Amino acid sequence: LIALFYSSGYSQSDITVNELKDHIVFLTSEKNAGRYPGGKANKRIVKYLQKDFKKQGLLSFKNNYKQKFKARLRVEKGAQEKPLVRTSNVVGYIEGNDPNLKNEYIILGAHYDHLGLGGPSSKSNKKNTIHYGADDNASGTAALLEIAEKIAANKKELKRSIIFIAFGAEEQGLLGSKYFVENPLVPLSEIKLMINMDMLGRLNQENHVYMGGAGTFPDGVPFMQNLGKSLGLTPIVHAGSVGGSDHVSFYAKDISVLGIHTGGHPQYHTPEDTVDLINFPGEKKVTDYIYNALMEFVTTDYKMGFIKQD
Repeated sequence: LIALFYSSGYSQSDITVNELKDHIVFLTSEKNAGRYPGGKANKRIVKYLQKDFKKQGLLSFKNNYKQKFKARLRVEKGAQEKPLVRTSNVVGYIEGNDPNLKNEYIILGAHYDHLGLGGPSSKSNKKNTIHYGADDNASGTAALLEIAEKIAANKKELKRSIIFIAFGAEEQGLLGSKYFVENPLVPLSEIKLMINMDMLGRLNQENHVYMGGAGTFPDGVPFMQNLGKSLGLTPIVHAGSVGGSDHVSFYAKDISVLGIHTGGHPQYHTPEDTVDLINFPGEKKVTDYIYNALMEFVTTDYKMGFIKQD
């Protein structure tokens, strides 16, 4: 029976709808109050992410999953400047097994913060109401944890190394990713690609998954198109159009990037971005897609190299 169980290809580390949902439900809970940088809620989320990384056996840099930094929060025009708050990126990695390629890193990232009780960047006037950020970006954070779990279960297959980063303070101006590239935990020259997941929870009926930056590495556009189609997705792939999320910080350092999302919606940056609107089967499909792409990059000698886009 045991042999049959494993030979079926099923693994307890498979990406599942239930686990994606569990992560998003926690991240969007009332007690986390919209995941604003700094404070008790921020610490609670960082602890949750650290615990998950440790559970999956991810390695830490300098014996610490936290990369601490200070973030100055955005304020409305004319308002008194807010003080700096303490927050963190949460970083773990899995080392590759190839003697040479293990010194090349692929980064998979997603920001875990949101708008808290609203704020100057919100499109809603309900500034004392929790902005749950289920799609933006609890969905990407959940995918990060699920992909890390599955890759950890298959780490013997890796040639290149993978760094997983849950970024803090993205909504405050990409502060977590900017801090990382200015204070990298590995030489920037060794980072060959950064894949960023920001809003994966609203796959539409046409199965559109959008991405920018696919032309910043060799054959990225046809590879992502063909892989998506083979999984029943309809990829909308741009060679450039790098976009406005955390991968921009890496592109500014001449690092190849891929920013992936499932599209905008009326609930973006409002209190109505809630867990009940997440398309969980769709998110699983997109998460599997990203996992498969990542495994191609890290288990083969796929040619990497930065290509600047206009």
